[in-house]
Amino acid sequence: MKSVEALPRIQETQFAANLVSRVQESAGIRIRGDVFIEVYKGGVCHDKRIVQNVVTLDASILLARLLRSNVEPPFGAFCLAVGTGDVGWNPLSPPAATNTQRSLYSEISRKTFANTQFVDGTGMPVAYPTNVLDLTTTFTESEAVGPLCEMGIIGGNVSSNLSIRNPVLPPNGPRDLTVDLTTKETLLNYLTFAIISKPATSTLSITWRLTL
Repeated sequence: MKSVEALPRIQETQFAANLVSRVQESAGIRIRGDVFIEVYKGGVCHDKRIVQNVVTLDASILLARLLRSNVEPPFGAFCLAVGTGDVGWNPLSPPAATNTQRSLYSEISRKTFANTQFVDGTGMPVAYPTNVLDLTTTFTESEAVGPLCEMGIIGGNVSSNLSIRNPVLPPNGPRDLTVDLTTKETLLNYLTFAIISKPATSTLSITWRLTL
């Protein structure tokens, strides 16, 4: 009896992404990310911003995997990574983020979320699940020191050892849909911004609010 051949990886990946996209469209779902950034020195806030991110194309593949199984992938939104951006960027006006981004250009630090909290439509914390989730972490004085221009949420098959990184490369450009994301970490959300100079005397607090 002739066996049925499995779909090529590229077709599986495209099918998963297209399926999630169609479900989102039919249900009126649009994932939105609002990022609240605060830089403190000596207990005083020196820089405060509210900016919007982009949701990457790879995020739809991770969502399809989460819907398919309750054991794989190992993580949804696991940690927040920050970096200094690509070589040649104008740090005062970096290029806008695009949904084809697959990893940070020059990551210098990552950290797990210290708090995950459902909030209501006004941003107030609630004890029951909603479609709005706040993901919060703080980089201390000794962490993420440098001229920051990019950040993103990482999940999927990311290592729980934050010193181990396994990004999809190149960070952007033509997408290779044959890349097996079960062997790579997945960039879910991405953001570029005018430079934040973080010295070793400041802390950086970030709340990433996801609305689905």
